[in-house]
Amino acid sequence: MLGRLAYVNGDFRQQLRAWLADNLRGEFAKLRGAGGPGREHEQYELRREWDRTLARAGWSCLGWPVEHGGRGASTQEQVIFHEEYAAANAPARVNHIGEELLGPTLIAFGTPAQQARFLPKIRAVEELWCQGYSEPGAGSDLASVSTTATVDGDDWVVTGQKVWTSLAHEADWCFVLARTEPGSRRREGLSYLLVPMRQPGVEVRPIRQLTGTSEFNEVFFDGARTSKDMVVGEVGDGWRVAMATLAFERGVATLGQQVGFRRELDALIDLAKRNGALDNPVIRERLTRSWIGLEVMRAHAVRTLSRTDPGYEASVSKLVWARWHRELGELAMQVRGPESMVAANGDLDEWQRLFLFSRADTIYGGSDEIQRNIIAERVLGLPKEPRA
Repeated sequence: MLGRLAYVNGDFRQQLRAWLADNLRGEFAKLRGAGGPGREHEQYELRREWDRTLARAGWSCLGWPVEHGGRGASTQEQVIFHEEYAAANAPARVNHIGEELLGPTLIAFGTPAQQARFLPKIRAVEELWCQGYSEPGAGSDLASVSTTATVDGDDWVVTGQKVWTSLAHEADWCFVLARTEPGSRRREGLSYLLVPMRQPGVEVRPIRQLTGTSEFNEVFFDGARTSKDMVVGEVGDGWRVAMATLAFERGVATLGQQVGFRRELDALIDLAKRNGALDNPVIRERLTRSWIGLEVMRAHAVRTLSRTDPGYEASVSKLVWARWHRELGELAMQVRGPESMVAANGDLDEWQRLFLFSRADTIYGGSDEIQRNIIAERVLGLPKEPRA
């Protein structure tokens, strides 16, 4: 196990910055800016090797405890990592779902056997994961999950359909929210199962997006099996575990996401200067408002990270960044003008891809409507929306 690198005060940032500069060279130089939403197909295998290089150098799983193979890094150090990583235009991480979502969940709720089985392989980027939450009838309203899991001897048998499953076509395993108590409704009777993807009974069908890429998938479980000890937490307590995973998803990595947003905004301002769009007072005002919105977003994120239980503030954060990013995509089309309507040689440029993919920002990860309901009910005390 790699120990913590020696550093004091600002050494952590300087060491990381120097390491990124030294290693984003040679074959890895082509990875700068590669990957991310709508672009997960870019240099996929090389990005996976990059993730392994990060792991070997001790720059992965920073927030994991040292006894589980991590660095035991503080929140401040994790924030620095994501800021510097994004500022270096380093590629999107292939191992994000395993490292940032499932790993912390297993550390918090998993058995020692589960931790010993899965954490080392996540850290070494030997096994990749996907998230089996949303269904055709249970998207943002996750409590409507209908996928079932029943016991057959020493196994769970999983039957149902998941949708919008990011990178399922590359994943070795899936953490699946399934209904294990017949006749249960809503949050009751759900369990959090770890299911191998490469087996009979699992079919993955890519979903073609507006961008022409297919990082999302439908996943059909038709008698897929996993052993009875592959339940994280208690049987029937899957809702609590699943919500913890979502809380990890909206952690410090969002600050790195915002550095990426800053880079997009700066590039759009430069484009507006070059093509004269900045002379239009309406566009100039919208760009100014975008800059202000990004500052507000960062202030809220930093304040939220100081809380041990962010609660509804995660919903506020999702509302803020999703709408801001979608509007940035719209603004990019306005800055580019009529040429934004034409795809040269049939290929989308970065601004067209941003516009098209950001239409989904207010839907995936919990739609705006669901986030508003959470805030209305849990913060403002308004009556709950009727549910079937």
